[in-house]
Amino acid sequence: MAWWRTQKRRDAEIAPDEIFLDASNAPDFDRLRFEGRIEKPLSSGTFFSLTAVLSLLVLILVARTWNLQISNGSVYAAESAHNSLEVRTLFAPRGVITDMYGATLAENIEKQDGTVKRNYPVPALGHIIGYVSYPKKDAKGVYYETNQTGLTGLEAQYNSLLAGKNGQLLTETDALGRIRSEGTMVPAGAGQTVQLSIDATLEKLFAQAISDVVKSKKFIAGAGVIMDVDTGAIRSIVSYPSYDPNIMSSGGPADTIANYSKDPGHPFIDHAVQGVYAPGSIVKPIIASGALTDGIITPDTVINDPGVLTVPDPYHPGKSFLYKGWKALGPVDARKAIAWSSDIFFYMVGGGFGDQKGLGIDRLKYWYEQFGLGSLTGIDVPNEASGLIPNPDWKQATFDEPWYLGDTFFTAIGQYSMQVTPIQMVRATAAVANGGKLLTPTLFMQQSPTYTHVPVDASALKVVREGMRQAVTSALAGAINLPYVSVAAKTGTAQTGVRNQYDNSWVEGFFPYENPKYAFVVVLERGPAGTGEQAVNVMQSLFEALRVQNSQYVGGTSTTTRQ
Repeated sequence: MAWWRTQKRRDAEIAPDEIFLDASNAPDFDRLRFEGRIEKPLSSGTFFSLTAVLSLLVLILVARTWNLQISNGSVYAAESAHNSLEVRTLFAPRGVITDMYGATLAENIEKQDGTVKRNYPVPALGHIIGYVSYPKKDAKGVYYETNQTGLTGLEAQYNSLLAGKNGQLLTETDALGRIRSEGTMVPAGAGQTVQLSIDATLEKLFAQAISDVVKSKKFIAGAGVIMDVDTGAIRSIVSYPSYDPNIMSSGGPADTIANYSKDPGHPFIDHAVQGVYAPGSIVKPIIASGALTDGIITPDTVINDPGVLTVPDPYHPGKSFLYKGWKALGPVDARKAIAWSSDIFFYMVGGGFGDQKGLGIDRLKYWYEQFGLGSLTGIDVPNEASGLIPNPDWKQATFDEPWYLGDTFFTAIGQYSMQVTPIQMVRATAAVANGGKLLTPTLFMQQSPTYTHVPVDASALKVVREGMRQAVTSALAGAINLPYVSVAAKTGTAQTGVRNQYDNSWVEGFFPYENPKYAFVVVLERGPAGTGEQAVNVMQSLFEALRVQNSQYVGGTSTTTRQ
């Protein structure tokens, strides 16, 4: 008998427990306990299939482990270590800068990519507001500079107030870079709002008036300041040409920045605070104040101005030095000398000649310094220039030459090597207007007034103010003799260039004359010869623009100058 037949027969045998399984005892089985059911062993095919499946799973597990641990183990380990928990910077919102009425001068704008940029709506204030540098990251996107930092102007001056404080965000990510959870560890603290004393619309009008004259009369630059004579608060401060702080913060376009560097007007210089200029005749109210206080002259002193002062040469008998004035004015007192800007009067009052005693260079320097010339004003803007008041020691050290009487004459009319800044001159003018308070200029709205007293007689300042008013009503500043606002002013021209072929044009003053509230100064730099009277036209244009707006600056009812 064949083997398979023997096996089949053996399998066909009935087991003892099957003998008694029949229909007669079926009801006695507990079906819930599986009684009465016949157990059959698993077939070899089942064992083979199960073994194959388990083997396949083991192979997959080994292959996956090999891939994770051996083939890409270092990559996944590094990625897991880098992405699992990460501390990210929460950038603090930078504080907003506003004008005195709340108009925005510097703000934050969110870009489409989620980053925040600084926006400056009044580019004319670029020098004063300044600009910022943004956080920087490397090629891998990791920030190595996390602060938005003020670089120039008030952005730098008040950076500690504006910057705020960055926070920290803890982020959990998986190996695929997907964020699983986030939680703030340290909240970001927003920067403070800084309110300035600037009137933004006055600023725009003043900047427009200066730029119009600079362009039309071919000056290379200009600057102007308007200051409250009681508090020192700056209402407007202009430097032209300026740069756009939006371009400087973003770093481009590169060709625009390159053009800034090539501009002969030097847009990166704040001409109002950093620009130094020979003041010319606008120093004459200061000299008159000092001479009246020192008793060198009285209000009734009259000096003849024939248009030239002839001074004998002490070293060469028979020869003389000629010191010319701009025009023969005849007999003048202090008021008329200021109004008509008599050079001869101030030569003699400054240096002395004949029977007329002069202040001399030491007292000239003293009075200039008392009115704040040649020193920092303390305005809250970085990198202020100090200027220069020449004297014999300075000349000896600089040129190795002695001091001559002619040097005193020229210093008395704001020439020779004198250098001042517009912010110094508006401060000095405010002191004339307010009775002798030399205020510290400020752009910060909440700053309390600080000042020193100029040791000048009140009666002397009264005479000087009267002379400045005459300059408007009947003399050189007639362009601002306006029916709707009473102005007192002093014009000045300083010649520059190796052949004196250029003019710097000045005007200073205050308004309203009867009850001064604001002092102003304008300088236009390096115009063609004969343009020295143009600065007064800037103020005429500004006053006209303010009148159109019915502004409170010129006696109107509008308390703001909104456009």
